[in-house]
Amino acid sequence: MRIAVVGTGYVGLVTGTCFAETGNRVTCIDIDKEKVESLQRGEITIYEPGLEKIFLRNLKESRLKFTTDLAEGIKEAEIIFLALPTPPGEDGAADLKYVLGVATELGKLLTDYKVIVDKSTVPVGTAEKVKAAVAANYKGEFDVVSNPEFLREGVAVDDFMKPDRVVVGTTSEKARKIISDLYAPFVRQGNPVIFMDDKSAELTKYAANSFLAMKISFMNEIAQLCERMGADVDMVRRGIGSDERIGKRFLFPGIGYGGSCFPKDVQALIKSSDDVAYNFRILKSVEEVNAVQKLHLVGKIKNFFKGDIQNKHFAFWGLSFKPNTDDIREAPALEMINALLAGGAVVTAFDPEAMPNVKKIMGDKIVYAESQYKALDNADALVIATEWSEFRTPDFEAIESRLKSKVIFDGRNLFDVQYMSERGYHYESVGRPKSK
Repeated sequence: MRIAVVGTGYVGLVTGTCFAETGNRVTCIDIDKEKVESLQRGEITIYEPGLEKIFLRNLKESRLKFTTDLAEGIKEAEIIFLALPTPPGEDGAADLKYVLGVATELGKLLTDYKVIVDKSTVPVGTAEKVKAAVAANYKGEFDVVSNPEFLREGVAVDDFMKPDRVVVGTTSEKARKIISDLYAPFVRQGNPVIFMDDKSAELTKYAANSFLAMKISFMNEIAQLCERMGADVDMVRRGIGSDERIGKRFLFPGIGYGGSCFPKDVQALIKSSDDVAYNFRILKSVEEVNAVQKLHLVGKIKNFFKGDIQNKHFAFWGLSFKPNTDDIREAPALEMINALLAGGAVVTAFDPEAMPNVKKIMGDKIVYAESQYKALDNADALVIATEWSEFRTPDFEAIESRLKSKVIFDGRNLFDVQYMSERGYHYESVGRPKSK
């Protein structure tokens, strides 16, 4: 098939590249000339494991192209995916100006039938708005379909190539047949393509992410109880995770969720609920718990230093909101760092991928280390904010030779409490006993 993908951000680039990988001809379109030129040269613009290899392969085979010209990009396409930003406004509502702006332009350019697919995460009713925006300038036949993405940063290529389900919102049999054929190579093992109306598909994305955010916040509340009651959250997690009604995933406590999806999707669903006069109390609590949890470790740090962190030097391992990505949107590490800086502390940080993005927003407010161990030099304590694999089994002798004292605050529960106690550390994690 011939496909156009409007937007070359995280979702757009993964979507376009993975569709090309199954033999489709894909043209990705973006207004950012510098980004497009970089992609045309074979310089990938995001970090996502496994993406660069198939990106370069499909670029070489001319199955994947990039342009800034919307008219050129959609001319031969049978299907047009809209993978555009929908950032939250001040009231939490998703901003649809990019989606509807492109829809308006498409109406001026269409000359024959095409399926227009909302791939962006959008509020209920967006498909109708896109349809109206296109129809304002084009009176021919077209269909608008909702096809929300369920990609997890760090494993997005696997998620796309082997989806556990594909959700499609449409009542058009013509569009349904086209989308079924498009996704057939991705669901050969029998995972479902679930067809529904567009409003249900739009709500499904928000419902899924909000439910997962709720599980995270619930476990962070349990972790708070564990710390106060002397229980161990790891044991509680194992106990409830073995219940098949609950499942093992998203039960790890920590310093809160971040990223591009959970925060804005929770906010957007709360706003949509308010708009229809429904008080979504659970989700408002989820958001409140998460905001508090992001600074939970800062409280432990201040308690240890008796409230005075002026000129204290902290080493941070991890800046991205999760491992295997350079995404720092709503990252707990940044909120923690800002809180420590506000108290007069000094911060040196290391992250395998996210440091260039942090530099863009924080500049020289912190020091950026060349390695995880150089970040420790002369630091009063180590703070672990992201669970990158290389942090899980570190060289403790190297840590001890560089830190001023054996003090670690672990927001991801990477190490065994008993082991840390035996090595003589003051070690504090989330929902577990302190080392003795």
